[in-house]
Amino acid sequence: MPTKFRSLAAALLALGIAGCASTSTTTSSDQNDPYEATNRKIFELNQSFDKHVALPVAVFYNETIPEPARNGVHNLLVNLDLPVTFLNDVFQGEAKLAVDTLGRFVVNSTVGIGGLMDVAAKTGIPEHESDFGETLAEYGVDEGPFLVLPLLGPSNPRDAVGYVADVFLDPTAYVTFRSDTYFRLGRTTLKIVDIRARNVDALNELERTSVDLYATERSLYRQHREAEIRRGKPDLQNLPNF
Repeated sequence: MPTKFRSLAAALLALGIAGCASTSTTTSSDQNDPYEATNRKIFELNQSFDKHVALPVAVFYNETIPEPARNGVHNLLVNLDLPVTFLNDVFQGEAKLAVDTLGRFVVNSTVGIGGLMDVAAKTGIPEHESDFGETLAEYGVDEGPFLVLPLLGPSNPRDAVGYVADVFLDPTAYVTFRSDTYFRLGRTTLKIVDIRARNVDALNELERTSVDLYATERSLYRQHREAEIRRGKPDLQNLPNF
C-alpha cells in the first residue's frame, strides 16, 4: 500500500490539475483502462476502507500527536526507504541522484538520529524518490493497462511488478531479529497512517470537487507517474503534431 498510495497522494497535492480533471470527458480507452468495470468495483472497496478505517485513524493521529513528533516519524520512514531509492538510482544510471541518496542516508542516519531529523535537507542535499517501476520504465517496459489494486490503489502491471521488486530490494527484509515481524507490520502501518494524515485536506478537497472521483484519480495518477519517470525532463513522446 504505501508506495502507490504515496504516489497518488503526491499527485493529489497538485490540485490545480484537479479542477481540469474533475470536468474531464476522456474515455476509458483514452486512459488505457480496458478493465474499468472491475477497477471501479475495487475502487469502491478501497474508498470504503478509507472512509471507515484509514481516514478516521489519520484524523485521530493528526489531532492527538504533536506536529514535531509526526514530522519525526515521517522523516524516519523516509530514511528507511532510502536504500531502495539508492539501488533504483544505480539501476537507472543516475549517478548524481545515487550520490545524493547515499549522502542523505548517511547524514540523516547519524547526525539526524536514525532519520528522525532531516539534517540532510538543511545541508542542501535534495530529497527525491525512485522505485523499480521507474527503473522498468527507464529500460523501455510499457506501463500496460490501468489497474486499481485492493488497498494498493491506482497502478498498472509495470508498477505492480515494481512494487514487489522493491519489497525484495529492501535490506531490512533480510534482517531477522526477535521482533522483526512486529517491526515490519508497525512500519507498514505507520506508513499508511503518515501518508493519509499528511493528505487529509488534499484528498477531501479532491473528493469534494470531482464529478467522477475514479476518473480524476486515474488521470492524476497517470500524469504523476509520467512526471516522476521523466524527472522534470520535457515529454518528447507526446509532442503536438504541427
